[in-house]
Amino acid sequence: MAKKELEVICDRITGISPYIRFVGIINSDGNLLAYKRRDKLAPLLDSTATKNQFSHIAIKTDMESKFDKALGKIQFAWEEREKVQTISFTIKKYRVWVSIDRKVIRSEVLRIIDSCFPIVKSYS
Repeated sequence: MAKKELEVICDRITGISPYIRFVGIINSDGNLLAYKRRDKLAPLLDSTATKNQFSHIAIKTDMESKFDKALGKIQFAWEEREKVQTISFTIKKYRVWVSIDRKVIRSEVLRIIDSCFPIVKSYS
């Protein structure tokens, strides 16, 4: 996929909810290819921790793919942390990672997930 197309995906997902903090698209090497951050929002991770997080996502994605034949492909992953919630989706060989404000009610996170599916499927 071209960088412009990846940026469009980030824009479309960011537009789903004002509670979305960050959308990034990571390749299988853990490199951030495109992203969009909510305006005037300070990142929770410094640059080194961010690189480590994306490397972790790449490794985890590779490990999870080893179970795809037996269990089916992952539709999405949702993680709740003390300071942020994250969801992730797979588009081809990329992982779309979305962070959401922690205090958002679960029904809004589910609405965000449901709204991401058509976007993800249209690029898969």
